[in-house]
Amino acid sequence: MSFGKMSTYIVIITTETIKDNEGFGKTEDTIIASVRAYKEERHASEKWSNRAVFSEATALFCFRKIPDTPVTTKMVIVCSDGRYEITGVEDVKSRGMYIEVLAKKVVASSG
Repeated sequence: MSFGKMSTYIVIITTETIKDNEGFGKTEDTIIASVRAYKEERHASEKWSNRAVFSEATALFCFRKIPDTPVTTKMVIVCSDGRYEITGVEDVKSRGMYIEVLAKKVVASSG
């Protein structure tokens, strides 16, 4: 993965539900990291059909591994296109250099 292909700025966050004094829940975002990443939208190529047969992922993000910061499926990626829930995380070729994340775009329901 060349540095030139990593042209999308992303923010990796965690969301927590915090209760106030009256017992009402409020969600709060905590920024874990802000990095450059390679982003690929889902399309009808053979690579995507093999990768995500049973997955509901709509995008793939690839970025350098962040030291001492594990990326999990409980985190969310935010970029200029919107929010993405992480559905899968993989260490590319098990070398500890790059992380590949499959994510599903979060779409707000109307109503």
